[in-house]
Amino acid sequence: MRNSFLFTSESVSEGHPDKVADQISDSIVDLFLSKDPEARVACETLTTTQLVVLAGEIRGKGIMDEDGNWAPGVPEEVEAAVRATVREIGYEQSGFHWQTFRFENNLHPQSAHIAQGVDAGENKDEGAGDQGIMFGYASDETPDLMPATLDYSHKILERMAADRKAGIAPFLEPDAKSQVTLRYANERPVEATAIVVSTQHAPGYFFHNGEGDEAKYTELRKYVLGVIADVLPAELLTANTVYHINPTGCFEIGGPDGDAGLTGRKIIVDTYGGAAPHGGGAFSGKDPTKVDRSAAYVTRYLAKNIVAAGLARRCTIQLSYAIGVAEPLSIYVDLHGTGTVEESRIEAAIPQLVRLTPKGIRTHLGLNKPIYKQTAAYGHFGRTATGDAFPWERTDLTEKLKAALAA
Repeated sequence: MRNSFLFTSESVSEGHPDKVADQISDSIVDLFLSKDPEARVACETLTTTQLVVLAGEIRGKGIMDEDGNWAPGVPEEVEAAVRATVREIGYEQSGFHWQTFRFENNLHPQSAHIAQGVDAGENKDEGAGDQGIMFGYASDETPDLMPATLDYSHKILERMAADRKAGIAPFLEPDAKSQVTLRYANERPVEATAIVVSTQHAPGYFFHNGEGDEAKYTELRKYVLGVIADVLPAELLTANTVYHINPTGCFEIGGPDGDAGLTGRKIIVDTYGGAAPHGGGAFSGKDPTKVDRSAAYVTRYLAKNIVAAGLARRCTIQLSYAIGVAEPLSIYVDLHGTGTVEESRIEAAIPQLVRLTPKGIRTHLGLNKPIYKQTAAYGHFGRTATGDAFPWERTDLTEKLKAALAA
């Protein structure tokens, strides 16, 4: 254990072009799951100047038949969902406007060769949708049991978006990024050494190298610094904390007009901010038969419950799968030297408490529901489990874990 070190995580806002793509893809997942809870969806989105393109594979009752024929009215529902998502984010700019961007829908039927491995049969449980490795993580650094650097990065941008939509900060535009660097002592955050916020803004709200409007930039900077002070614990902000607010100057061209966006390009932002390993698979645009998504959710659920149960201060869990095979090939638990029980005992106990097949995971967590669009910005983890939303954030397994490991 290192006594002192610096660690950094970043986040991006809902208006970042890659996050626009993620939210569009998950709006399609939700649309199709609302029609058929067993729908198969792999929807990729490209966003750029005045253009949104969908591509991928789908299958579902009342959606599309095996020959690629859409059910009546569904293509129109797809386009409406896409435009509504962009409108909710707030894009009404000349370079990207929810009403006027060109839209292409290239979704087509799921491959029969993939379907044969995934579908359940008379003598076969439903298999994993692909091979792969998935990781879950939890840490007691924050009440959300998340890495503090990422938790604060998300919350800064989430607050800014809420203020923008409420009219509290009308000079903000949707695209933004944040980055938080903390100094740790004995693995505990003790000081914020650097905080970066870059936000798209209304015309004139910059001042750099003598150019721009100093008064308007001062207003923007004062607002951002206030958000940071509200989000981070006061004891972490010191005289040594360095702030970089729009360090390049003017940031008026943003979103998909500034950079092309693609589904699945913010996988570290989506998960643990670099504090834990990542298996490489993205989440958004995928129905929950895809273990890239569902197994990553259940490993977070398990790791969070282990930490919440007081069995460790930090926990990393890995699962692995083969396409068409139901049961995981391996289970790995690492408590990073903070545990009160042996990792091998937890590895043995987990499958007794949660069936780790794709169907078992979906059943335990209730994943066959239209709950995914809200996951596609500000992180899939560390969120609040309410109703059907974010069920992997529940801590309802703690007593069963403690009982299983007490024997």
